[in-house]
Amino acid sequence: MPRSTVIGRLRALRSIRARVTAGSIAVLGIALAFAIAITSLLIRDVVERELIDRAADAAGNVAETIATQPVEEPISPRSGVVRLQVVDAERTVVASSPALRDHGPLTEARPEGGNLEVSTIECQIGELAPTCLRIVGFAVPDSAYGDVVAYAAVSQPPFLSQYVLEAALVLLGLVVLVLVGSGIWWAAGRTLRPVEEIRAELERITAADLSRRVPEPRTEDEIADLAHTVNETLARLESAAYRQQRFISDASHELRTPIAGLQMQVELALEDPEGEHPRWTLRRMLRDTQRLQRIADDLLQLARLDSDTVSGREPVDLGELVGAEVSRSRFEPEISVDTAPDTIVTGDRTQLSRLLINLLANASRHAAGRIRITVTREDGQAVLRVHDDGPGIPPGERERIFERFARLDESRHKDPGGTGLGLSIAREIARMHGGSLAAEENSELGGAVFVLRLPLRRG
Repeated sequence: MPRSTVIGRLRALRSIRARVTAGSIAVLGIALAFAIAITSLLIRDVVERELIDRAADAAGNVAETIATQPVEEPISPRSGVVRLQVVDAERTVVASSPALRDHGPLTEARPEGGNLEVSTIECQIGELAPTCLRIVGFAVPDSAYGDVVAYAAVSQPPFLSQYVLEAALVLLGLVVLVLVGSGIWWAAGRTLRPVEEIRAELERITAADLSRRVPEPRTEDEIADLAHTVNETLARLESAAYRQQRFISDASHELRTPIAGLQMQVELALEDPEGEHPRWTLRRMLRDTQRLQRIADDLLQLARLDSDTVSGREPVDLGELVGAEVSRSRFEPEISVDTAPDTIVTGDRTQLSRLLINLLANASRHAAGRIRITVTREDGQAVLRVHDDGPGIPPGERERIFERFARLDESRHKDPGGTGLGLSIAREIARMHGGSLAAEENSELGGAVFVLRLPLRRG
């Protein structure tokens, strides 16, 4: 993924803070709206039920009293209720409490349809706000006053009639939203701050300086994993850039030698056309041209391997492949082969042949007279070993020989026309097939031993 794309996506993560906060506030706002509505209904129901019960107790007490005898005037408060009236069928107040002296009937509502109880609300518009009374009445057909209704009235709290309760709950909900939204904004900012630091550091990293790394938070969460992954990617990019620079430098150096030889021979031939036989000059030029061709072929092979692609996958019997390549080879040392049957791997047969040929060519350059190849099955792997009876490889050089264009002094002496890419290509082919290639100790012939390990084909 291009660096600009990564930075753009990290920059887009900053908008998550606003989206998370807005989304959380929206969800919380909806929840609070439902909570406010339910709370308001519950409070209203509880308060109104308590008012009705108080008024009913007081009206019922008066009704019981006047059912047998007239009540003493004025009617004393009952159950804490001070507004009490007894109204006859003519809408005349026949008895009342001191709070309703010289006051007309509290309400026109009377029990109907065989009911003995009536409950209603009466409101009056005052200077500041309406005043409402919860009124409960009980019918007393055969009272000391005749057919009458005993009423009791209780004042409703202002928050029930003026929506003060709802306003207070909405205000409380807004305060909760502000506090929660601020907390989420702060928490999201603190959580995403490392992302901003990663983005800022990535913008400062250039191709000229890939040694920088993004800060890794110690939170052990997804952001820490992201920072760790970014740093691993940067490390691979730095390693790849270093290998590319070194590869270009080495390739330039290797190509310069045959090109310089060709140029010198052409210049000498032009300066003194009669001084040397043209056929000898052309032969030397042909050798340099052939070396350039080998280098170009190896570079092309490496470029294909660097693309991490294997052209074909098929079952390959590694022992059979070794036998076929050895029978076709024209190497001078004696080659003995010992292979286990049915050592099947999955891979590109052409590339695996190229790997084997490179190992045989390397062994033939250094062997004194013998090469031994074994193929075995070990721990779910196919293991190929190429032994030679040459001088061996110093322990400190066993890894360097796989570097591109790396050639030991002995190799340059025995094969001055080599490219130094054979073992690099062989290792890359092994890696592409999920295996490994290394130079190890304990050669059966006393010299060098190269060990190839490839996973066996399952089934």
